[in-house]
Amino acid sequence: MTDPHWTQYLAALLTPTVAFFGLTIGYRQWRTAQSKLKLDLFDRRLAIYDGIRSFMSSVMTTGKTTQEYEMEFLSSTRGAKWLFGPEIVEYLDTVLWHKACDLWCLQEEFQDMPAGPERTENIQKKAEIKKWLGAQLQIIDEKFAPYLALRH
Repeated sequence: MTDPHWTQYLAALLTPTVAFFGLTIGYRQWRTAQSKLKLDLFDRRLAIYDGIRSFMSSVMTTGKTTQEYEMEFLSSTRGAKWLFGPEIVEYLDTVLWHKACDLWCLQEEFQDMPAGPERTENIQKKAEIKKWLGAQLQIIDEKFAPYLALRH
């Protein structure tokens, strides 16, 4: 009996070697696709986060809310229910939005209100809402941090 030629050994090792490289390439493509998904989610989530901060900054800068600011808030947060957890969606829909509506209602009442204790009370309520919104800027950072962290 003769020993097999070295080319037969090489041919026998060729198939597992090609399979190994194929698996390696497939794994790396999968990792690239996962990273792209994270980046796409990050971009969409960041756009919502920026829209919220823009709305709140506008309210803090001008001291009031307008229909344009409110429309900007609603349009920037419309996809939040698909990109964030229920705690963020509830926070946006029931907490921030309701405070913005309260501020707008107080502004509308304020326009035709004569000077007196009711007007003073209105001003105080508006000031409280604005202070609350200012404090929410840091809370928003904390709430959104898990969704905007890019981990490798």
